[in-house]
Amino acid sequence: MTLNDPLSNALSKILNAEQSSKSVCVVKSSKIIKEVLNLMNQRGYLGEYKEVVTSKGNFLEVNLLKQINKCGVIKPRFPVNKSQIEKYEKRYLPAKDFGFIIVSTNKGLLTHIETKLKNIGGRLIAYCY
Repeated sequence: MTLNDPLSNALSKILNAEQSSKSVCVVKSSKIIKEVLNLMNQRGYLGEYKEVVTSKGNFLEVNLLKQINKCGVIKPRFPVNKSQIEKYEKRYLPAKDFGFIIVSTNKGLLTHIETKLKNIGGRLIAYCY
């Protein structure tokens, strides 16, 4: 099976494991996946994760907290400036101040709330609530 979008595969695997009430999920490891999982962990949607090195490659073992209602990637990766973030917040999140959108900026991966505070734009990567 070829993986066209590793982040999309990881998030859908995590969501499927959450919905089937599993406590641990194993996903392929990459730099962007670690950053996204770190943001989700900081906001209380995921537990801790650790990297497992095998002969088939590096994997992340993620502890699930049963907190995710929905998560996914945003395709195409829309470029947004600080004034457009509100529009995409209404499109991808069910309510104001419920969940977050991950934005890739020149300061790294940030949530849409942090980008509003720092007055910067970027490209939309994923959402979680």
